Amino acid sequence: MRKFLKIAAGAGLVMILCLLAVLRPVDDTPYFLADSFQETIARLDSLSQNLNVHSGRIEVGMAKASLLPQTSSLTRKGAATQQAGVPLAGYGDRQSAPATNVHDSLFAKAIAVRVGGRTNVLVSLEALIVPVEIADAVAARANDLLGLERGDILFSATHTHSGIGAWGEGWLAEQFAGGYNPAIRAWLVEQTVLSISSAVADLQPGKFGHASFHAPAYVKNRLVGELGRVNDIFDLAIFRQSDGDLAVLGSYAAHATVLSAQNMAFSGDYPGYWYRAIERQVPGMAVFFAGSVGSHGPVTANRDFEEARQLGEALADSVLAHLPYVEMHDSIFTATLTLPVTLPELQVRATSSIRVHPVLAGQMMRPGRIFLQAFRFGDLLWLSTPCDFSGELALDLKNAANVQGRQLLISSFNGGYIGYLVPGKYYHYRSYESRIMSWFGPAMGDYFMHLSRRMLAVVTR
Repeated sequence: MRKFLKIAAGAGLVMILCLLAVLRPVDDTPYFLADSFQETIARLDSLSQNLNVHSGRIEVGMAKASLLPQTSSLTRKGAATQQAGVPLAGYGDRQSAPATNVHDSLFAKAIAVRVGGRTNVLVSLEALIVPVEIADAVAARANDLLGLERGDILFSATHTHSGIGAWGEGWLAEQFAGGYNPAIRAWLVEQTVLSISSAVADLQPGKFGHASFHAPAYVKNRLVGELGRVNDIFDLAIFRQSDGDLAVLGSYAAHATVLSAQNMAFSGDYPGYWYRAIERQVPGMAVFFAGSVGSHGPVTANRDFEEARQLGEALADSVLAHLPYVEMHDSIFTATLTLPVTLPELQVRATSSIRVHPVLAGQMMRPGRIFLQAFRFGDLLWLSTPCDFSGELALDLKNAANVQGRQLLISSFNGGYIGYLVPGKYYHYRSYESRIMSWFGPAMGDYFMHLSRRMLAVVTR
C-alpha cells in the first residue's frame, strides 16, 4: 500500500509539474507598458513622417475573377466531380466534409483607384477570411506585375461561411477550413491577382462618392444581446467610370452566417444576394466588405437560402434608394497608412484566468505578419483590420469621425487573422468570441483602439 501511495504521489507530482510547465496565469499588464506597444508606436511615429498623400482627378477600374475550382486538378486525388473533395470554410462542425454542389458563384472582386499617380486597389474575396499566406503571395505578385506595394492593397472578405476551404496549414486553419490543399491556395492567389491586374488595366477617368444609412432590422448583438450596443450602419462607397459603369461598395456588420453549418453548398450567403440584386439594376459591379462583424450577427429565424435572399435583397433595396442622392466628385484627396503591428504574447486560455504557454499556443495558430491600415478618400475614412473587429468598438470610432464631419468605414480580415477583438469588459465573459477566440489578453481591444485613433488622426491632419 505504501509503495502504491508513493507511486501515486510521484505521478501526481509529475502531473503538477507538467501543468505548471504548460500553463500560465493571464497577463493583465496595461497595453501601454508592453514592449509590443512601444515598438509599434515608434514605427507609427516614423511612418507618419512619410505619409502617402495625393490629390487630383480620380481614375477608377473594376474587375472580378471566379473563386470556384473549375478543374479536377484542384481537387484531391480520386475526386469524382470538379468540386468533390473541396471543403467549405466557416464552421468546425462540418469536420472537413466536402462541398456537395454550387448554389451560387463566388468571386474575387477588385476596385482600382488612382489619384495623383498613386494606385490603390480595394480587394474583397467571397471567402471566410483572407489568409496571411494568400495576402502575402498576392502582394508579391502584384508588386512584380504592377509595382504595387503591400500598403497599396486593401484586402477584405465577405466572411461567407460557405466559401472555399483547404487554403490553410496548421491545426487552427484546418479546424475551420478543412485539410490543406496547396492547389487550392495557388488557385485563390492566381484568381485574386487576376482580379487586381484586370482592375488596374480597366482604369479610366471617374468620380467618387460615399454615404451611409441605418439598417437596424437585420443585425443584432450576438454576444450579449440587448445588454450590448449594435452597429447597424451600412456604409456605401460609389465609384463611377466615365463610361457610366459603377462599382458599388457596401459594408455591414452582420456576420455572413444566415446559412448554418447544415448547408454544404458553395454560397456567398446574404452578401451574395445583396450584390446580385444591385448588379441587376445598375451597370458595373457591386462589392461587399465585411464590416465590424465582431459580436454582430444577422437577425435570422430559419437560417436558409430564402432568409439569406430576403436579408441581402432588403439591404440592396436600401442602397438603390440612396444611390441617386450620393454626391459625386471627380477630384479627391487621398492618404494611406499601413502599420506593421507587433503583437503581444499569445494568451490562448484554458480557463478564464489561466492561459496555455505561448510556445504551445504558437503551435496551434500562426498569425504571421499583421497590419493595421488607415485610408482616406476625400471625407471617407477607412480602417482596415486583421480580425473580427467588434461592432461595439467600431461605434466609438465612427462617432468620433462623425463629429468631425467624416464617415468612417471599418472592415475586417485584411490579410492576416488574430481572432476576435472585443471590448475588455467582455474578456472574462464565457462565450465563443470572448473566451475561445480572444487570443492576446484583456488589453488587446484597448491596444488596437489606441493605434486606430492615432492612425486616423494622422490621415486626417
